Amino acid sequence: MLNKIIVVFPGQGSQIVGMGRDLFKNHHIAKQVFDEVDHTLNQKLSKIIFDGPEHELTLTKNTQPAIMSVSMALVRVIEYESKKKIFEFSDTILGHSLGEYSALCSLNGLSLKDTTLLLKKRGKAMQDSVKNLKTKMVAVIGLDINKVEKIIEENIIDKSEICEIANDNCPGQVILSGTEKGVIFMSKILKDNGARNIIDLKVSAPFHCSLMNKASDVMKDCLYEISLKELKSNFVSNVTANFEKNSEKIKELLIKQVSSRVRWRESIIKSTKQINSIVEIGPGKILSGMNKRINRDYNLFSVCNLDEVDKFMKQFEEIL
Repeated sequence: MLNKIIVVFPGQGSQIVGMGRDLFKNHHIAKQVFDEVDHTLNQKLSKIIFDGPEHELTLTKNTQPAIMSVSMALVRVIEYESKKKIFEFSDTILGHSLGEYSALCSLNGLSLKDTTLLLKKRGKAMQDSVKNLKTKMVAVIGLDINKVEKIIEENIIDKSEICEIANDNCPGQVILSGTEKGVIFMSKILKDNGARNIIDLKVSAPFHCSLMNKASDVMKDCLYEISLKELKSNFVSNVTANFEKNSEKIKELLIKQVSSRVRWRESIIKSTKQINSIVEIGPGKILSGMNKRINRDYNLFSVCNLDEVDKFMKQFEEIL
């Protein structure tokens, strides 16, 4: 018998123009989330989410609060329909990069207002950290994390260039981040050493590498100004790939997370020691795809629109 599930929230890359529109139009609880985000930002972010243009949505300062808004609209609808809080039927909750903020908001650790403001500042700080600098992120396909680490350690690049591991997503998918020349140099070496493919990522900044140190400093000031309440479910940090409960430590990890590796593969393995049902809440199904590559035996489910909320309610009625 299923008692609880693991809930995961997506990060940047899962956005698409039109996401969440059905929620806004057809459920008053979801509309309240989008309205509150718009009011908090003094900006019609919902219009960019629903109607674009795409280049506006893909600006990091917009993308981050936008993805969180859709995730939290889905959370609030599920809670309204089930008459239960997410943390009541979730054993563990975690998020990928900005998804950590959605996770903490779903646990009532952060208010929706604070989460919105933090992500707006986080996105802007990440963009501003690399102004006038040519940067790049790529996905390395077909090599495991240990081999990528070894190759990077053994091949020294110019001191003025940077190439670091940003994400350990799943077996055979590692993300690199850094300066354009540094990442291109290392990508060629990885391809020569067995990488099946190197895929350019369309992002506005090189996330989760030392080029984001300035953004970490900005987030330090922002996070110390807000209150993080006690969490009512297990939470796994991207930085440690471990369970974290202490509010002050979680703040420190959120600061480090901006410029540190996202240890997603390890985090999912840690979370699924006892439970193998993982529900992704938010736009897209990127995390479900990665989780399937971590372990094909996981029971995976995605909730990214109103129709899937209904399917979720039926699929998991025994715990709701």
